Amino acid sequence: MVRNELFVTVPSLFRCPISLDVMKSPVSLCTGVTYDRSSIQHWLESGHDTCPATMQILSTKDFTPNLTLHRLINLWSRQLTVSEQEIKALVEKIGSECEKEKSCVDCLVKISEFVRGSEENRRFLSSYGGFLEAIISVLNRTRVEIVVLESVVKVLNLILNEKGVREKLNRLIFLSNSNCLASLLRVLEKGSLDSRIESIKILDAILLDNESKRRVLETESIFSELFDQLRTSNNDNLNDAVLTILIALSGIRSVKTQLVRFGLVQILSKILSDTSSRIPTIEKAIKLLSITTTCSEGRLAVSEDSICAARIVEKIMKVGKSAREDAVVVLWSMCFMYKDGRVTEAVVNSNGVTKVLLVMQSENEGIVRKLCGDLVKVLGKKNCGLGSYDTKTTHIMPY
Repeated sequence: MVRNELFVTVPSLFRCPISLDVMKSPVSLCTGVTYDRSSIQHWLESGHDTCPATMQILSTKDFTPNLTLHRLINLWSRQLTVSEQEIKALVEKIGSECEKEKSCVDCLVKISEFVRGSEENRRFLSSYGGFLEAIISVLNRTRVEIVVLESVVKVLNLILNEKGVREKLNRLIFLSNSNCLASLLRVLEKGSLDSRIESIKILDAILLDNESKRRVLETESIFSELFDQLRTSNNDNLNDAVLTILIALSGIRSVKTQLVRFGLVQILSKILSDTSSRIPTIEKAIKLLSITTTCSEGRLAVSEDSICAARIVEKIMKVGKSAREDAVVVLWSMCFMYKDGRVTEAVVNSNGVTKVLLVMQSENEGIVRKLCGDLVKVLGKKNCGLGSYDTKTTHIMPY
C-alpha cells in the first residue's frame, strides 16, 4: 500500500489552515477561506462564530464544498506515490553515520514532507521497521550539526501521537549510554523557537514512568534550561510546552522543592499577571501552584509573593472547572489549612469572598463546595465580620 513519488512538496493551498493536513473534503466559508470539513465543523461546533484564518465575524456559519480544489487535490494525490524501496533507501541513509550532514538533512526533509502528507503516511512510516531506530541513532551521535538535530525533532513530532511511538521512543532514548538527552538539550539551547517547542514535546512524550522522569532529572542541565526558557519567553506555545512537562515531572516528590528553588512561584505569578497570557497557559500555571503548595517551601514562596494570591482570585472565574478547583485548593491550603495571614489579607483585598461565593454557586455539591465554605468562614473574619456567613447560600449575582 505504498506509493510512487515521495519527493513531491505538498502545495500550501492543499493544506487545511487549521489541521495543516491535506484536505479530504475542502469547504469554503462566507469569508472565502477554505478548510477541511471536519476541522471547520469542530471549530464551529465548539462555539466559535469567527473565521479562524481572518478572525472575521461570520455572517453565516454555512459552508460550500470547494469542488474545484477537491478535484485538484485528487489529481495531485494520484501522483503522490512512493515505493517501499525508496522509503528503505531514505531510512538507510538517515541511519548511516558515514552519511554527510547535508545529505542526512535532505533525507529528513523528504521524510517530513511525506509524513505531513496524510494520516496514512504517518501511520505507515511510524510502523515501518527500522525507521525509529534510524532516527534515534542520529540523536545518539556526538558532534552532530544543530540543523540535523532540528530536522530529527521535527519528524519525530509529526508522528508522536501514532500508536506505540511514545513507548518505543522511551525504550530507545533511555538505553544505557544514550546521548539522546544531550542532543535534545542542545536543541533546547541553540535551536529555533519551533525546534525548542518540539524538543520539549518529545521529552514530555517519553515521560511514561518514574524511572524515565528520574533519568531526565538526572540531566540537571535540562531542568535548568526549561526554567531559563520559561523566564525569558514571551511565547505562549513555548510556555505551554514547558509548563506541561513541569507538571509531569512534579509527580516525583523531591521535584517540588526543586521547582520552588528555581523560582517557579515567581515565574507563575508573572504569567498570571500578564494580561496577554492565554487561558490554557493560566490553567497550567494554577495547576503547578496547587502542586507546589503541597510542600512547605512552596507555601512560603506563595506567602512571600505579594501578588500571587491576588492574581489567582482574579482569574478564578475565568478558567475551566478543573483549574478553578486547583485555584480553590491553593487558597484553601494557604488561608484555611495553614492560616497564612499575608495570603488571607491579599485574598480579602482582592474581593476574594465574592469570588469564592461565586465558585460555591457553580458547585452544587462535593469537596470543592466544602473547601469554599471553609474559605468563606476564614476570609469573613477579616471582611467586616462575615465569619458567620451562611455557606448554604445558593445564589449570588456575579458582580
